[in-house]
Amino acid sequence: MKIAVIGTGYVGLVLGSCLAEGGNEVVCVDIAQEKIDKLNAGEIPIYEPGLDTLVARNVAEDRLRFTTDVAGAVKSSLINFIAVGTPPDEDGSADLKHVVAVAKAIGQAMEGYKIIVNKSTVPVGTNRKVAAVLAQYTSHPYDVVSNPEFLKEGAALEDFMKPDRVVIGTDDPRVAEIMKELYAPFVRTGKPMIIMDPESAELTKYAANAMLATRISFMNEVARVCERVGANVNRVREGVGSDARIGYPFLFPGTGYGGSCFPKDIKALMKTAKDSGYPFQILEAVENVNEEQKSILFNKVVDHFGQDLTGRTFAIWGLAFKPKTDDMREAPACVLIEKLLEAGAKVNAHDPEAIPNARLILGDRVRFCTKNYDALDGADALLLVTEWGLYTRPDFDVIKNTLKQPVIFDGRNVYDPDKMRNLGFHYDAIGIATEAPNPTTSGSDADPGQAVSS
Repeated sequence: MKIAVIGTGYVGLVLGSCLAEGGNEVVCVDIAQEKIDKLNAGEIPIYEPGLDTLVARNVAEDRLRFTTDVAGAVKSSLINFIAVGTPPDEDGSADLKHVVAVAKAIGQAMEGYKIIVNKSTVPVGTNRKVAAVLAQYTSHPYDVVSNPEFLKEGAALEDFMKPDRVVIGTDDPRVAEIMKELYAPFVRTGKPMIIMDPESAELTKYAANAMLATRISFMNEVARVCERVGANVNRVREGVGSDARIGYPFLFPGTGYGGSCFPKDIKALMKTAKDSGYPFQILEAVENVNEEQKSILFNKVVDHFGQDLTGRTFAIWGLAFKPKTDDMREAPACVLIEKLLEAGAKVNAHDPEAIPNARLILGDRVRFCTKNYDALDGADALLLVTEWGLYTRPDFDVIKNTLKQPVIFDGRNVYDPDKMRNLGFHYDAIGIATEAPNPTTSGSDADPGQAVSS
């Protein structure tokens, strides 16, 4: 099939290159000439494992090209994907100005029947809105489809090539068959293509991300309880996740979720619910817990070193909101670093991919290090924020000998607490008590000898 993908951000590049890999003729469009020039020169503006190789192969085989010519791309393609950003407005709603602008450009360029596919994450009703915009600028026939993406940064190619499901929102059975033909190469293992109305498809993406974010915030709350009662959140997670109704994914405690999807999608779904007359109480709590969680490592630092951190230096390992990406959007590391700087501390930071993007946010207030062990120089403690593979099995002798004092705050529970303490570290993780809780009694006549600490 001949396909146009309008928008060459994260979703657009993955979408375009994967569809080209599936044998389609794809043109990716962006209004930014500089971005298109870099793509044509083989420069990929985002970090996603394997994406550079996939793009290069499909460009070389003439299945993938890049252009700023929106009209030309639309005229040459039957299916036109809208894959532009939908950033949150101040009230949390998704800003659809880019989606509307693309819809207008498509309508103005059409010379015959087209299928327009919303790939961007958009609120309920956007399909109808795009159709209304198209009607203003063209008399040619068209159909608008909702086809939400479910890509995890760091595993996006695998997610697209072998999806858990493909959701297609359309009221027209003929259009559904065309979309099913397009995605057929990617669901050969029997994963479902689910056809539904556009409104349900639009809400499915928000509901899925809201559920995953809820699991994260729930487990972070459990971790806080664990620290207070002397339980180990790793053991609790093992016990809970073994229930087949629950499972293990997204039950890891940590420093809070970030990135381009969960934060804005939670806000957008809350706004949709509010506009419909219903306050989404669970999601309000999920968001509040997440915002508090981003400060948890800083609070641990203050508990250990005191409120005034003037003259102290801290090493940060990991800046991106998760491993295998350079995405700094809503990254917990930013909140942590800002709080450390406000308290008078200095920060040495390392990340294998995200330093250029982090520098745009934090500027020269942070010392960025090209090697992870360099960040330890002169530092009072190490704070692990993002669980990149190179941090999981470090040389602890080097860490201990380089830090001013052997103190590690582990925001991702990467290391074994007993091992770290046996090595002589003060080790503080998420949901693992640093000391046994004080014994409690139920009354004045209780036998102190019966008080048992964990």
